[in-house]
Amino acid sequence: MLKNKKGVVTEIQHDEHLRPETTLEQLRGLKAPFRANGVITAGNASGVNDGAAALIIASEQMAAAQGLTPRARIVAMATAGVEPRLMGLGPVPATRRVLERAGLSIHDMDVIELNEAFAAQALGVLRELGLPDDAPHVNPNGGAIALGHPLGMSGARLALAASHELHRRNGRYALCTMCIGVGQGIAMILERV
Repeated sequence: MLKNKKGVVTEIQHDEHLRPETTLEQLRGLKAPFRANGVITAGNASGVNDGAAALIIASEQMAAAQGLTPRARIVAMATAGVEPRLMGLGPVPATRRVLERAGLSIHDMDVIELNEAFAAQALGVLRELGLPDDAPHVNPNGGAIALGHPLGMSGARLALAASHELHRRNGRYALCTMCIGVGQGIAMILERV
């Protein structure tokens, strides 16, 4: 139940992004907006929807002073890019760069949260990183296609999901990565504490 400034109450009963009534026939009938005979449609692209998340990023000393218990620490971060015509593949060089900075390999990652702009984009990133299409540690609770892509909070969602999953699995390292417009990518490695 949410109350707006005017006092009107709205009851939210389900996530706005999920559409359980969607059929395969409907998905097959969707048009490809980017090119004739293209394969990317609204059915295999992340939905743009609302979302909110909050993170506290603090030094170890500040967390202790505030009585907070950290869930993860940031090991390294990196940004990189590719030619804009290769939009969506920016996470590949960003991931390679962050792994190098951390002195780790992709195989050290217990959890990978890859923001999926499109199914084809996520598959391209996985294949370039040498990971199987169905790697069970990649987006284990669903990615942006399943959960939506609230633009302003997707990075926070990735970090929170990765942190929670590291604790659930008793894993050590997680990679969070996403593409940014015009070929850019960003990546971050978290370590469970």
